[in-house]
Amino acid sequence: MGYSSENVKKIKELYENKYKKAQDEAFARRAELWEAIPEVRELDRAIYSLGLEGVKTTVGGGENAPKRIIELKEQSLELQKARADLLISKGYPADYTSVHYECDKCNDTGYTESGMCDCMKRALILASYESSGLGRLMKQQTFESFSLDYYRQSAENYEKMKHNFEYIKSFAENFSTEKCENIAMFGGTGLGKTHLSTAAAKTIIDKGFDVLYVSTLGMISDFEKERFGSGYSDTEVDNLGRYYDCDLLILDDVGTEVTNQFTVSVLYNVINTRLSKGRSTVISTNLTPSELRARYWDRIASRIFGEYIPLVFEGKDIRMQKLNKK
Repeated sequence: MGYSSENVKKIKELYENKYKKAQDEAFARRAELWEAIPEVRELDRAIYSLGLEGVKTTVGGGENAPKRIIELKEQSLELQKARADLLISKGYPADYTSVHYECDKCNDTGYTESGMCDCMKRALILASYESSGLGRLMKQQTFESFSLDYYRQSAENYEKMKHNFEYIKSFAENFSTEKCENIAMFGGTGLGKTHLSTAAAKTIIDKGFDVLYVSTLGMISDFEKERFGSGYSDTEVDNLGRYYDCDLLILDDVGTEVTNQFTVSVLYNVINTRLSKGRSTVISTNLTPSELRARYWDRIASRIFGEYIPLVFEGKDIRMQKLNKK
């Protein structure tokens, strides 16, 4: 299990900047106060001197060290109270020059004593939504918003779609990199393949896994740029490795790409490499199982039908049903 390295790098940089910004803003507020209220500067210097003496006393030790340390702490607390009272009397909050972090648990470092802070986990999840390719859809297409009512015209279709829904939901809720599970969704447009793919992606991302959703056309385009040198940066070329290494690849619209030696080779390499690495893949296609067999090399078809769980989607186009209700 793991977030994409690119997202981790981006969020760590975000937290480093947040931490520095909070420190810089506190420093600027203190400078402002020193200029406006010279007494504050004198109190700060006195408090600093007491702290420095306390460190020296602790390091130096001696018979009277414990007593002196207590005295220094009491004096420091008195000065801090006087400082707070002075700020309030001048119309400032007592903690005006304190560092104000967005997260009090980790102080904007992203980590606590027990590990990664919840705030950083949320930031990584949000970044994963965007990098998955499904950021906008995830707000609408969830398991909760998926309705089986659109399949009630046929008892057989309803039962088949209920099975598909429950299977994909269970797949997402129990997803693990310890086992390689693959799904092939067959069916026409508007039957819920994208909706359930999106719902599964959100659930799996929320569990902390790296998910990539892409159309077959989009994937082929990425590999074409890399092969034919269409101005790809080194970072973008490196990111092609995510097709092989992400925890879950959801490959949409298999069969819409132009079929030639290059496109079939790319599809085969991605599917075969992910199987070899034990990485899970979900594909969806408007082709029937027989059409898919006829379209692709036996090496691709044999891997899909031998290593993927086939789920056939049947019914009437949901988008058309919604339009007819308006």
